[in-house]
Amino acid sequence: MYVSWIENISDFNWHKFGFAALNTVLYIVVILVVARVAYGLLIYLLRRMLVDPKGKHLLDERKANTLFSLLRSMLFYGITFTVILHTFRVLFPADTGTLLASASVLGVALGFGSQSLVKDIIGGFFILFENQFSVGELVKTGEFIGTVEETGIRTTHIRAWGGELHIIPNGSITAVTNFSRGKMLAKVEIQIPYDEDLDRAMGVMSAVCKEVSVEFGKKIIEAPTVQGVTQFGERNVVLRVIAFTQPNEQWSLERELRRRIHSAFLKEGIRTPQFQSIIVTDPMKRSFNDEKDTMMGPRDK
Repeated sequence: MYVSWIENISDFNWHKFGFAALNTVLYIVVILVVARVAYGLLIYLLRRMLVDPKGKHLLDERKANTLFSLLRSMLFYGITFTVILHTFRVLFPADTGTLLASASVLGVALGFGSQSLVKDIIGGFFILFENQFSVGELVKTGEFIGTVEETGIRTTHIRAWGGELHIIPNGSITAVTNFSRGKMLAKVEIQIPYDEDLDRAMGVMSAVCKEVSVEFGKKIIEAPTVQGVTQFGERNVVLRVIAFTQPNEQWSLERELRRRIHSAFLKEGIRTPQFQSIIVTDPMKRSFNDEKDTMMGPRDK
């Protein structure tokens, strides 16, 4: 039996086996190279058609970026699946129809076993078709708030203000607050002491609002106006200014209004609240300490 095993090895055509293995490796390498080139070329064409600033666009910039992000994700998964299918076909030669049928059965099994994956994919399509948000818009979903960087077929990437990147499965996005659609409210509240002339203070604020309206121009949809007294506080009166701006411009307008109103109040001599720290001590404890020091007498230095 040992001699028969040696004879079988010696009769084996190692040259043919090595040539076949080399052909298989070269074929797989060619498949990978072709897939990489095809993916890069398709991405380049998509970018030229959708988001290239030099070309003409059928969609606005944010929708084009969103569609590009989704199509890129679909291309990646499609090309990856095709490469895996061809690799299995080379390594395990079989009839293509049988291989596709087996892949279909496997896909159905994975579909039933991976309901969350299917839910994420369906959610991604609904986000795109319902135009819930686009790449570049400021949104809030659940506990996350930030700018949408990418909308894929399975996940959405949201970049927070502090730089954190939140990767959220599309299936878990149940409610979205979009801060980049329509006019946005800018609200500034100023506290004034009760003994100040409120009419004079509101006049100064109105003058500042007119100056800011001219400088901000198209960023403002409805010019800043002084609503008047909105609240009586414990020590101060609250005056409010409101305006409506283009999306994502409300915060810069609020900062500018606060800065200019403060400067105008200083120039006109209008006081604003000055908070002071008050330390309350226990009089009984202080009396006890004084009595203790008296009984002990002067200390040696």
